[in-house]
Amino acid sequence: MARTALVTGGSRGIGAAISKALREAGYTVAATYAGNDEAAAKFTEETGIKTYKWNVADYDESKSGIERVEADLGPIDIVVANAGITRDAPFHKMSPQQWKEVIDTNLTGVFNTIHPVWPGMRERGFGRVVVISSVNGQKGQFAQANYAATKAGDLGIVRSLAQEGAAKGITVNAVCPGYIATEMVMAVPEKVREAIIGMIPAGRLGEPEEIARCVGFLVSDDASFINGSTISANGGQFFS
Repeated sequence: MARTALVTGGSRGIGAAISKALREAGYTVAATYAGNDEAAAKFTEETGIKTYKWNVADYDESKSGIERVEADLGPIDIVVANAGITRDAPFHKMSPQQWKEVIDTNLTGVFNTIHPVWPGMRERGFGRVVVISSVNGQKGQFAQANYAATKAGDLGIVRSLAQEGAAKGITVNAVCPGYIATEMVMAVPEKVREAIIGMIPAGRLGEPEEIARCVGFLVSDDASFINGSTISANGGQFFS
């Protein structure tokens, strides 16, 4: 029987690439989304991957949504915590609301996604958790104090849970993408995009599928002894 994987923010961008890669690898996949019903419906129509709508920033919504997924598809063996938002502003102009929204989604949202499935993974003696962090969580970024703080915090969650889950057959790892050719990045002005590429030694943006391949490896049996680790997929932009 195929293992069941949950990918938050899994119907667009990097998340969509991850969802499709896991489906192609033989997993049963559920993808969550926050608000774009049309995009989610199109994604399901094109891929056959079921989508579920909830706000990862809300614990009760997340718990209820996870219960729906498990009722439909079976126990969740694999979690990819990918959902995230940005609310960029220089720190002196950043509002408490901008700070809170990013913290609630990108940091607390990871807790809300993993916590409801953790007991089941412990009981079954198996689990694979991958958190999608960011190069900017490793090095910081101008006008992203909120975002960088959450993505750095995600790495702390990974390293702590890796120690807690290891004896129960659960691995917890992170992928830190650099700048990837998603809709969001491709929508920025060309001059800004060129400046970004100029900072990347590889001389190009990454592709969502390249991040998906990292995730596919980390959730596979081949990676069973890799735990608490971070894969930096950034074209040489930053080393840690």
